[in-house]
Amino acid sequence: MSGLPRSLHALVTGGGRGIGRAIAGQLTRAGATVTVLGRQSAVLNEAVAAGDAHFADIADVADQPAISAAIARAAARQPIDILIANAGIAESAPFAKSDSALFQRMMDVNFMGVVYSIQAALPSMRDRPHGRIIAVASTAGLKGYAYVSAYSAAKHAVLGLVRSLALELANTGITVNAVCPGFTDTDLVAGSIDNIMKKTGRSHGQAVAELAKHNPQGRLVRPEEVADAVVWLCGERAGAITGQAIAVAGGEV
Repeated sequence: MSGLPRSLHALVTGGGRGIGRAIAGQLTRAGATVTVLGRQSAVLNEAVAAGDAHFADIADVADQPAISAAIARAAARQPIDILIANAGIAESAPFAKSDSALFQRMMDVNFMGVVYSIQAALPSMRDRPHGRIIAVASTAGLKGYAYVSAYSAAKHAVLGLVRSLALELANTGITVNAVCPGFTDTDLVAGSIDNIMKKTGRSHGQAVAELAKHNPQGRLVRPEEVADAVVWLCGERAGAITGQAIAVAGGEV
C-alpha cells in the first residue's frame, strides 16, 4: 500500500460486499476517504458502520441518470481522485439458450455501468493532480469460459474501453487499468457454486473444486488479494502503469 497519497477521495461502485467491500476497506485503511455506491442500502451502511467506508449512496450503475447523480453528490462532498468501477453481475447459460435479454443485462451492468461511472467521474477528475480509474473485470475478459458467453463478452468490452481510454488520458496524469480476478470467494461465486450443486447434484466441496480447478494454485482467490492489487495501482509509484489488464488468478492466465 506504500505510495498512496493522503486525503484522496475514492469512489467504489458495488462497494457493499465481496471484492468491492474489500477494496473499499483497503483504501480506507490506506488513508483515502471512501464512498461506496450500490443498490442495497443495508450492506452499504454496514460497510460504513464497520469502518470500511466513510459515505454510502444508492445507485444502479445501469441507470445513467441515477449513477450520474450519485457521483455528483459524492464529488460535491470532495472531488473524486479514484474511481473503482467494480459493480457487476454474472449469469450462466449455454449460448443456444442465451437470448438477447441476457446479453443486454450483462452489457448494461458489466460494461455500460463502467462507461456511465467513468463519464460521470472523469470531468472533475481531470482537474485533480492524481487520477486513477480502475475497472474490476475478470479472467473471463482475458480468455473466456464455456456457458458465460454474454458475461465474457461484456468483460472483454471493458478491457477494450480501458486500453483505449488509457491512451486518450496518457498525458493527463490519470491512469486507466483493469484487474481481472479469477474465481474469487464472494457472494457472486457462491451463487455459481449453488447453481452447480443444483444442476449436477455435486456436493458443496465438489462444486468449489469445479471452479478452483481453473486456478493452478487449486483454490479460490481471496477478495483481499484483489484489493491489494487495486490499492497498488492507486499509488503514486504505479503512475507509469496504464492501459493494463492485470490478472489476479494464481497463474491461470
